[in-house]
Amino acid sequence: MKKLLVLTVALSSIIFTATAQQKREHKMAGKKHQHGQMAAQLNFSDEQKKQMQANKAEFKQKMQALNKNESITVKEQRDRKEALHKEQKAKMQALLTPEQKTKMTELKAAQKAKHEEMSAKRLDKMKAKLNLSDAQVTQLKTQRVAMQNKMKALKENEGLSRTQRKEQMMALKAEAKEQHKKIFTAEQLKQMEELKKNKMGKKHMAK
Repeated sequence: MKKLLVLTVALSSIIFTATAQQKREHKMAGKKHQHGQMAAQLNFSDEQKKQMQANKAEFKQKMQALNKNESITVKEQRDRKEALHKEQKAKMQALLTPEQKTKMTELKAAQKAKHEEMSAKRLDKMKAKLNLSDAQVTQLKTQRVAMQNKMKALKENEGLSRTQRKEQMMALKAEAKEQHKKIFTAEQLKQMEELKKNKMGKKHMAK
């Protein structure tokens, strides 16, 4: 029994590590694809592409050195990583011409519009599956807009540390969950949980 328990724990650890690694690789591949798309959409010059690659290489080197630094606390490491991300973003902005900055603003607006369209479709599906009333849909829309504004203000607040931002983000998510309890009926909340479980089960089966 003891050997079986040890084997089970070891196997779970291996699966967890492999899954985490896959997620990291998928995230990195996604970012690389986004950077490639952005360079194409903004019509980067060869010099801009070269400088962007140099910035990425420098950023990677600094992050690796930071990860190996064992003389600082976890909080200090997180704060320095956040500072490096901000530095990288500033360098990216400095690369762009005024025309490219305008184009980027337009692309972000188009992306936001697409996101809003997808959110509206998801809400329509939720309305049908949970048999929501028009009043409930209106409440959900109002809540979503308010939450988006709070999230945006939180992300743009430069005075917060990484830990403070994370704590406040968690608080906002908890607030949204409590608001849902006031909007949905007990039966609808139960249906939502069942739908989430089914969705997670399908994702697990797909893997």
